[in-house]
Amino acid sequence: MDFIARAVESQVVKYLKPNKVVVLLGPRRVGKTVLIKKILSETVEPYQFLNGEDIGTKELFERRSIASLAKILGGKKLLVIDEAQKIPDIGNALKLMVDEIEGLKVLITGSSAFDVENYTGEPLTGRKTTFKIFAISEGELLPRESLPGKKDKLHDRLIFGNYPELFQLETDEEKALYLRDLVNSYLLKDILTFETIRNSDKIIDLLRLVAFQVGSEVKITELANALQISRNTVDKYLDLLTKVFILQKVGGFSRNLRKEVNKSSKYYFLDNGIRNMLIGNLNPIHLRNDRGILWENYMVAERIKFQHYSNMLVYNYFWRTYDQQEIDWVEDRGGKLYGYEFKWNEKKTPSAPSGWKNNYPDASFEVVNPENYLEWVS
Repeated sequence: MDFIARAVESQVVKYLKPNKVVVLLGPRRVGKTVLIKKILSETVEPYQFLNGEDIGTKELFERRSIASLAKILGGKKLLVIDEAQKIPDIGNALKLMVDEIEGLKVLITGSSAFDVENYTGEPLTGRKTTFKIFAISEGELLPRESLPGKKDKLHDRLIFGNYPELFQLETDEEKALYLRDLVNSYLLKDILTFETIRNSDKIIDLLRLVAFQVGSEVKITELANALQISRNTVDKYLDLLTKVFILQKVGGFSRNLRKEVNKSSKYYFLDNGIRNMLIGNLNPIHLRNDRGILWENYMVAERIKFQHYSNMLVYNYFWRTYDQQEIDWVEDRGGKLYGYEFKWNEKKTPSAPSGWKNNYPDASFEVVNPENYLEWVS
């Protein structure tokens, strides 16, 4: 399969303006470098491309005078830095450059929201626009896939996920090997660079526990007891895992504190393949007893991509009452509530819970299944 057009490309190009910085965030291996190289291949403007992980690049930014920073550009007015968070104090260097070098455009990428925001956040206030890129989305695949056979491809993605390189692989064995390498070599690379993280085994064990609890409320105290670490450490690890784009946290929705659960959270994986590799189960969909969980996780991940790519202003929740009425996914958009239930079995068409209808009579409710999901995620 050749290059898959990425939804965020047009936005990155649109906001690449003089004396501004565009930040492209996303996990490793989702195609950030491929995307920026494509953008550069189509520009007629001379540019300077640097890799933040190269020690030579780090040395270039050690001197913070205007003259030395301008020298990096060699007279060019487009600067692109891949993995920019690897350059110490890059935010202040870029602030100086975009403030003092007339007409300079900057595009940087990073694989950790934590690092990039730390290094570029405050210094670049008012000077940067941030976009996120994820593994391939259903919306990005829609123009390429005909409806015949799409269900089989969907089944494949529920198991192996959507990382771009998987679309170049033909056999399940090749895909399994790729995911194993992804988890072992890349998944924790960013997390373990933090000075406070010293035990990679605990991180993996935590991810496995969360992987078995997808779609259920996560109890931090139970995780801490199972891992024999403190509650604060579990909270810190989960926060880091969201900032390196492995997990997505979703809180409980409530406007009635007595009846509705609002203090607990659910965690979803932003890619099914990562989740399945962590639990050691890449069996095909017809052999799985967790099909509903796979479907729910996949729909949440795809909806998150859609929301970001369409610049949707939305707050995401789940909804549950203490008497066990629940809705998988709730969106608060412009003050209006939208409830969604995920069902793998197309024949199951539940109606909205009575508590939802009574408390929020103006809210909508829909069931998302394999027959109608494309309308919801693309």
